[in-house]
Amino acid sequence: MTTSMIRRAVIPAAGLGSRLLPLTKATPKEMLPVGDKPVIEHTVRELVASGITDITIVVSGGKSLIQDHFRPNPALVEQLRADGKSAYADAVEEVAELARQGHITYLDQHGPYGNGTPVLNAARHLGDEPMLVLWPDDVFVAEVPRAQQLIRAYEATRCPVLAVMPMAPQDSQRYGVPVVKEDLDDGLLRITGLVEKPKPADAPSAFAAIGGYVVTPGIIDELREQTRRWYEHRTGEVYLTDAVNAYAATRAVYGQVIQGRWYDTGNPADYLVAQFASALAHPEYGPLLRQLALDLDEDPTSGPG
Repeated sequence: MTTSMIRRAVIPAAGLGSRLLPLTKATPKEMLPVGDKPVIEHTVRELVASGITDITIVVSGGKSLIQDHFRPNPALVEQLRADGKSAYADAVEEVAELARQGHITYLDQHGPYGNGTPVLNAARHLGDEPMLVLWPDDVFVAEVPRAQQLIRAYEATRCPVLAVMPMAPQDSQRYGVPVVKEDLDDGLLRITGLVEKPKPADAPSAFAAIGGYVVTPGIIDELREQTRRWYEHRTGEVYLTDAVNAYAATRAVYGQVIQGRWYDTGNPADYLVAQFASALAHPEYGPLLRQLALDLDEDPTSGPG
């Protein structure tokens, strides 16, 4: 584990998961499995591996399964050990230890709709420090965790940082696209704002803003101002990108090009891709799936109906 000058992180987990209905009607999208872990555990593991020691998960009603997952369960561990299933008992205890290392706390979301609100809710409890904001439906596979890459960029600039990745031109209407002022070393970009979902011909750069921010007290101040005037917004909602744009109009903001593979599990197609990629990478299940793919290629009707 690394020692970081950023100790705190926020995971907004109050969303409805509407793009995955009916799958998320009873199960929070954050608890859907990717491999052998719920997707939010991938995010928590990334943060702990990057030196974060204070994680706030902002939740809403119906999210108790998240807390149950990370809560110690001595009775279950005792039963598993009594049944000779020590490996499973160790896995259950490891999740509780992960929560202890990350000092996970939970906070109910209050305020206008929009992804800026949970960040502002958490900021009231975290003090005047920079903090990471990671979404719970992103999975990154990277030699250096995405969170650690963002922290390094902050340490080099002492300014707000956004995670960005190269995108295909036709994908611009899916993302916020940064306006790049200067391309610096090691994938660091000086940016002057974000354009939300532009047409390909109007995209200001070939990068997409993806899940991950280092948020500074100045961004929090802009969020407070956005919230104070939320009724003036085009949608009546409060968004982190609006606060970033307001801040970037007069002060430095950077984008860090993230090295690694990103899986967005928030929609059905990408969730299936994440599942499939995770399974293929598994030492036991991967060979079975590769053989299944070959069998289906020879006889497409042999799959489940």
